[in-house]
Formats: sequence, structure tokens, C-alpha cells
Amino acid sequence: MDKQRPPGHAGYPAPPAGFPVQHQPMTNQPGGPAGVPWMTAPPPPLDCPPGLEYLTQIDQILIHQQVELLEVLIGFETNNKYEIKNSFGQRIYVAVEDTDCCTRNCCGSDRPSTIKIIDNMGREVITLERPLRCSSCCCPCCLQELEIQAPPGVPVGYIVQTWHPCLPKFTVQNEKGEDVLKISGPCVVCSCCGDVDFEIKSLDEETVVGKISKHWSGVMKEVFTDVDNFGIQFPIDLDVKMKAVMLGACFLIL
Repeated sequence: MDKQRPPGHAGYPAPPAGFPVQHQPMTNQPGGPAGVPWMTAPPPPLDCPPGLEYLTQIDQILIHQQVELLEVLIGFETNNKYEIKNSFGQRIYVAVEDTDCCTRNCCGSDRPSTIKIIDNMGREVITLERPLRCSSCCCPCCLQELEIQAPPGVPVGYIVQTWHPCLPKFTVQNEKGEDVLKISGPCVVCSCCGDVDFEIKSLDEETVVGKISKHWSGVMKEVFTDVDNFGIQFPIDLDVKMKAVMLGACFLIL
């Protein structure tokens, strides 16, 4: 059996506090959620960016935001943390926001941010870069956008908000900035006792190829916290880079 690279080796950052490193497949490691195994990494296909091989064999991703006690007690906005799992509940990655205190608490949900997505060996395999932009239909020249990098520093795609007077709409672009897919949401983006679905469509918007959903978390969580749970569905044969872009889109639009 090959010896696995330790966390922090060769420039790879160790996972942030609260997310222990585990070696595949393992469960019930000290410091992590009991009974949550890591997904076993499949063999990486040709030309697959390192760390994205996990996405090659899945057509659904579940994202669970972690409850932060400080936010619950006093409403102080902290860096968000997420667990990213497959449909079997196995952990694929963890994601951590890297934003300063002033930006988090002054700019709200439209704040500029960097989200680092890390695998079980402590490697930062995906980086999401979100600049400061407006989300209002009154400012069509400065709408939301996101750059997805895999590995960090190498763009694989972009999510760009498209102006519409009523509906939240986004364009999915590849690493060359070419339009690939469209994302369209409902007029009212509010999970009032139900899920909110954004449809992933072909460029002509005639064919639905997947969806991104915000799942209803229950009255207590919805009212007293900003903790969210998301789901992403896409074709299993979708290009692995586009799967990473879809993952990034979830953090931007919901």
C-alpha cells in the first residue's frame, strides 16, 4: 500500500481547525463527526486536475454548513465552514471561507471572499475567488461573478450573473471564458417551508441538465441561524472541471 502524503507536505496546507485529516477510508476519527467516512478516491483519469478525481464518479453533491456557536449566540458573523459529501453521506471535501472580520460583518452576504476546498490529505484542491459586486437588478454593470480555480491559481471556469429584472440568472463559462451552460432561479429566492431550486440548462435554455437546491432546514435553523444545506445534481458524464464549477456556483448563488 502506498504511503500517503502527510498534511502540510510539499506546500499543501493542513485542514483548518475543526476539520481533522483522515486517511481513506476511515470513520470515527477523533475531532470529526462520528460515523462520517471519507469517500475513497478513484484512480485519476487523464488530464484530471489533482484532487478532482473524486468528482468523476458522482452525479450528486450535498453541502452542509457547520453551525458556529458565536453566530447563534450573538449574531457575530464568522468564517463559514462546510462539509461536502456524496449521495452516500461520505465526505469528499471540506470548505472554509477565508475573509477578514470587518468584511464579513460589514458587507453581508454580498461580501468579497475566498473559499478554500480541501481534501482528506490537507490539499487545497479548489479555490473560489469572489470579488465585491452588487446583486441588485438596479446595477446591471456590476453583478456577481466567481472564479473557480483547480488547482489553486489555475482557472477552470467562471460563474457570471446575467442581468434580468425579475429572475436570478447566471452564465457558466469554461476556462477560456466561453459560455457553456445557463443557471436560472425562481423569482422569490426564499426557502419558506420548502426547497429553492435553480435549474442548470443548456445554452438555449431548452434542456434542463441538472439543478442546484437550497434545502429547507427546519424552522429553528432558518429563523435563528444562517446555516444552509445545499444539493447539486448534474450528469455523471459532465466534464470534471465543469463539476467543480457547478460546486463553486452553489456558494455564489444561494
